[in-house]
Amino acid sequence: MIVIDGTDVIFGRMATMAAKKALQGEEIHVINAEKIILSGNPKEITDNFLARKAAKHLADPELSPKWPKVPHMLIKRMIRGMLPWKTPRGRVAYKKIFIYTGNPKELKAGEFEMKKYDGVSPHITVLRLCKMIGYRG
Repeated sequence: MIVIDGTDVIFGRMATMAAKKALQGEEIHVINAEKIILSGNPKEITDNFLARKAAKHLADPELSPKWPKVPHMLIKRMIRGMLPWKTPRGRVAYKKIFIYTGNPKELKAGEFEMKKYDGVSPHITVLRLCKMIGYRG
């Protein structure tokens, strides 16, 4: 079991490592998901996610892709894009990834040192992004 603390961690680096380890059969737990950093222009990132949520299937809108607003569910959905989701191997790996908002008492961040945000480049946190796309928590 691998526990990753998401505080000030760059999303792409954390997610690729989590997806790879899950495909190798490891169980991944990410804590403090709301504090993960998405690097880039905050306006462009927000507009990109709003466009994803607005995309609808014209004939039957219920068939449209679902994008969650809740931080831990959004992170899990984004990691799903890094897995071969349509194969049995990808589905098994997806079930081995657990994302938590906050820090459950039984989990302690452990062995992996992830690259932290440098404090210079433009960025947005997952919690702020979720609030901009409609999360009320």
